[in-house]
Amino acid sequence: MRRPVALRLSAALATTALAAAAGVVVAMPSASAAVTGSATGYASQNGGTTGGAGGQTVRATTGTAIHQALCGRASASTPIVIQVEGTINHGNTAKVSGDSCNTADGVIELKQISNVSIVGVGSGAVFDQLGIHIRQSSNIIIQNVTVKNVKKSGSPTSNGGDAIGMESDVRNVWVDHTTLEASGGESEGYDGLFDMKDNTQYVTLSYSTLRNSGRGGLIGSSETELSNGFVTYHHNLYENIDSRAPLLRGGIAHMYNNYYLKLNESGINSRAGARAKVDNNYFKDSKDVLGTFYTDAAGYWQVAGNIFDNVTWSAPGTDTKPAGPNVQSTTTVSIPYSFSLDAANCVPSVVGQTAGANKGLKVSDGSCTPQNPSPTPTTPTPDPTTPTPDPTTPTPDPTQPSGTNLSIGAGADGSSKASGTSFGNVRDGNLSTFWSPAGSTGSVSVKWSSATTVARINIREASGSAGSIGSWRVLNGDTGAVLKSGTGAGAIAVPSTSLSKITFEITGSTGTPKVAEFETYAS
Repeated sequence: MRRPVALRLSAALATTALAAAAGVVVAMPSASAAVTGSATGYASQNGGTTGGAGGQTVRATTGTAIHQALCGRASASTPIVIQVEGTINHGNTAKVSGDSCNTADGVIELKQISNVSIVGVGSGAVFDQLGIHIRQSSNIIIQNVTVKNVKKSGSPTSNGGDAIGMESDVRNVWVDHTTLEASGGESEGYDGLFDMKDNTQYVTLSYSTLRNSGRGGLIGSSETELSNGFVTYHHNLYENIDSRAPLLRGGIAHMYNNYYLKLNESGINSRAGARAKVDNNYFKDSKDVLGTFYTDAAGYWQVAGNIFDNVTWSAPGTDTKPAGPNVQSTTTVSIPYSFSLDAANCVPSVVGQTAGANKGLKVSDGSCTPQNPSPTPTTPTPDPTTPTPDPTTPTPDPTQPSGTNLSIGAGADGSSKASGTSFGNVRDGNLSTFWSPAGSTGSVSVKWSSATTVARINIREASGSAGSIGSWRVLNGDTGAVLKSGTGAGAIAVPSTSLSKITFEITGSTGTPKVAEFETYAS
């Protein structure tokens, strides 16, 4: 029978107390003008994640001051770096109004904004029982902060019980050197430490500590909510977590050089067609650290270089498909960015020295020795939600494609859909039906059960909406790589690519865009 996480917590706290009594010294980072280092993993893709680089730097010691900084900008996309020091809690966090923000009481609300960095400085920043909520936002960096004891039930409550939660068309978030912790599981009022849902993509969690919680985090809120993905987890410590380290529903995630200690029920739970690349991690004193659990909707994994130290495995069943004890790959995952792997046997040491807030912001370069991070670039990259077309490659291509439309009979999904429209309308061969996003931007995808070569697409707008589609990108839905960007609907040539999913993402429009057909061709 499982021991409640609250009971296991008492032992963990006793260990911490002994360490303090022994005189363990923790180095504090000095205040800096901006974020330290550069985004890694999937947060480095899709235009990159630079947060508030190049913008004004302000200091905040209350949650209200953080909201005031956001609301005092010239616009919702004006870059800003907010240095935070001290304890942020319900007593000092109030809603602030303004044209460049959309805040709320009792939570740090990053809603409908972009180009923001929140950085803990000085003696440290602690968000006590107060969550950070990111919604309909892009290009966000959170670094060197602690978020603890955020509850969804009991008192006080914040952010649905998530330490950091992201939802609704979120792009490009880098969370680095943070400490995310609870003091129990769902029965004690807590939920996830790091949750993503409703079309959240291009996220990296690095050098962070997640501990003492029933739920580490999830990607996707249900087996049918599959619009999330392209998430990297590296050099993190998961300690005394019951499950969801993470729970991955659909999409792609990359886990490397993480230290998983005392995963009590399950760990990386790949479900509903998800694909996890799991490299050089160290799993210790844990159970069912990888597999598909609590569902018959299978997910997949590619494994290499991992160490399983005192790991136990359940017997397979209808809704239990553990990867072990003989852990083998069940898929392949292509990663579009470069990364350096530490050997798995040194991961506990490296992560122990680097993961969490107030640890000096040190990183690893694959040598098993923590390093000072590289200087941060000061020139911001363009907002990833509004890419600039390549002036040397005008689009759309005026040549209409010929041959078989591969979209007919294929599957379809997307980020959101307006009332009365359907993703499936873009591949039914009927110009009188269409898909529209819930807002002025969004994405729709065509997908196949096996790899299909696509070299050209044709976006046909519905009658009466010609010219509504502004800027767009075509993405490899398997890897997240950008195949082409431009403006206006029509025929578009892309590099000939073998893939199982291709995405057309509208990043700017006039009025309401309506895609009648998303045609795909091999040549």
